[in-house]
Amino acid sequence: MQETVIPAAGAPYSTFLYVLIPLLPFLGFLINGLLNRKLSATVAGLISSAAVLGSFAISAFLFWDFTHPAANWVMDGTTAHRAYTVQLFDWISVGTMQIPFSYQIDQLSLIMLLLVTGVGFLIHVYSIGYMAHDENVGKFFSFLNLFVFSMLVLVLGSNFLILFIGWEGVGLCSYLLIGFWNKNTAYNNAAKKAFIINRVGDLGFLLGIFLIYLTFESVQFAEVFQKASLGQFGAYGPEVVTVITLLLFVGATGKSAQLPLYTWLPDAMAGPTPVSALIHAATMVTAGIYMILRANVLFTLAPDTLEVIAIIGAATALFAATIGLAQNDIKKVLAYSTVSQLGYMFLALGVMGYSTSLFHVLTHAFFKALMFLGAGSVIHAMSNEQDMRRMGGLRKALPITFITFLVGCLAISGIPPFAGFFSKDEILLHTFQHSKLLYGVGLVTAFLTAFYMFRLLFLTFFGEFRGTEQQRQHLHESPASMTLPLIVLAILAAVGGFMNAPFFLGEENAYLSNYLAPLFTYSQKINPAAFELAVDHSIELMLIALSVGAGVLGIIVAYVMYVSRGVRPAEEGAPRGFLDNLVYHKYYIDELYNALLVRPIMWLSRGLYRFVENGIIDPIVNGFGRVTMGSGQLLRNVQTGSVETYLLLMVVAIVLVMALNFGKF
Repeated sequence: MQETVIPAAGAPYSTFLYVLIPLLPFLGFLINGLLNRKLSATVAGLISSAAVLGSFAISAFLFWDFTHPAANWVMDGTTAHRAYTVQLFDWISVGTMQIPFSYQIDQLSLIMLLLVTGVGFLIHVYSIGYMAHDENVGKFFSFLNLFVFSMLVLVLGSNFLILFIGWEGVGLCSYLLIGFWNKNTAYNNAAKKAFIINRVGDLGFLLGIFLIYLTFESVQFAEVFQKASLGQFGAYGPEVVTVITLLLFVGATGKSAQLPLYTWLPDAMAGPTPVSALIHAATMVTAGIYMILRANVLFTLAPDTLEVIAIIGAATALFAATIGLAQNDIKKVLAYSTVSQLGYMFLALGVMGYSTSLFHVLTHAFFKALMFLGAGSVIHAMSNEQDMRRMGGLRKALPITFITFLVGCLAISGIPPFAGFFSKDEILLHTFQHSKLLYGVGLVTAFLTAFYMFRLLFLTFFGEFRGTEQQRQHLHESPASMTLPLIVLAILAAVGGFMNAPFFLGEENAYLSNYLAPLFTYSQKINPAAFELAVDHSIELMLIALSVGAGVLGIIVAYVMYVSRGVRPAEEGAPRGFLDNLVYHKYYIDELYNALLVRPIMWLSRGLYRFVENGIIDPIVNGFGRVTMGSGQLLRNVQTGSVETYLLLMVVAIVLVMALNFGKF
């Protein structure tokens, strides 16, 4: 059992092969960054895309080799699915603290490598067409490569500190890319908002890492998780695990946009659309789920924390879904959809559906990347228009975009046989076993999700065109560099769910869950009941019918309202009902944060600047400067250039020294 969980000492291939995975995107970052003004948009895009494709190829090879080990792939007499570490160099060595810079290759890291590089590559290819006319396209691709590099470091690290390096790296890259069009003040503010809110969460995460070291005297995953499973908490009691996991979860709420630290993600739409796709589908927002999955042993030992995670996940899913009902910016609808779907993932984590949560991470990556890139295709055709009230009837002008976007909407709505059906149904099944109340929240959210996603589809692609004549003349399908990634992602969103078939078809068909099972060996030993579904197949089929029914009902209601009746969202300034107005303004959460936090901090900062900085610190510092300058001016008079004066001063100095030391002679 330990052999499955604790990484072995060696790796089957040269260290350089593993280093290449993050190194290739980093080289792409350097090349495009240094030659920013000298490379054409196409060349910069090809370099950047090739770097990520190379990482994907190596990751795919390692994944295949891990699941189908070669005959010479032997460690300690075993060959099958064995986790292992790749030590690059000794990193931190202070007293008893020994922290190597090393990678961990196992089921979780390999799946995440494929996700980040595979979906990331498609987004890079799409960006070649989307960003072709941008004046800083080289810089854009260099930042995009740096984003992928940071996420790869995050998922490859074998300890919490390396994970934290990647964690901070994706935070920096999100700031750089959200504010990429930095001539727009609103975009800069959105970038700063994302950066600052994530720093709040990161403080909790960092404190959690400190407490992990104090408790287990290590930050290496293998060592920490083994000691935790054996109840070895050092000088602390088992209660310390609850504190650690709550601190880690604070970090996850910031990075993965959960209540109350979710407000940065909708504003992150300020960046170019490919950035939105990368953040929402393959990199930053998945980091919090990955971290909890990696530390699943600690969270299993803290049931109170899991309950908090489940409640916040369910609340976030429902809360964000209601906001999505009334948004008119096509990217904002997708942003709140991401927040809601992330809530589902945290709900699954909270009810210990660990593999189910990762399953939804994967299917969500397919259909959400598809829909963001589809939205980018619409915005590209509409001359940068993002308001759905100015669209309509686009399915004839953008047939490929429409069909692929429809696939994405069906997938996220949980309609079989599309990918979202399988993962969302599995989450609801685990939730039903844990709490009927939370299951009810998840089911209502499923209905709302289908409604607002098809509201988006119908307002954008159906009815009469509502834009300007100039926009009508500009309408055209996107180039192949943009539509080919859409087609590939649509195929994945259509069939990706079959990697984990429903339980009533037999456990042997749950390929993903079986593949991931060794990751949860310690957790299963701690709480075996949580890993056994006590729901019989008839109830499971009933739950499937309810979730699919909720999705179909949402689609029907949206069709009746926005196609049959031709309802159109109210224009700005038009009167709205109380609830409509409340949801449209996102429950005034941003205004509340501004009133309670931002304005008092700004007021305090201005006061400190005026009375402390200008009134106390500056006079003291400037006073020392004036004293120094005055002393220098006084001493400068001694430097006369006269030899006689220097001789006289030397004689006076000798006399003074002798006089002062006269008693010693």
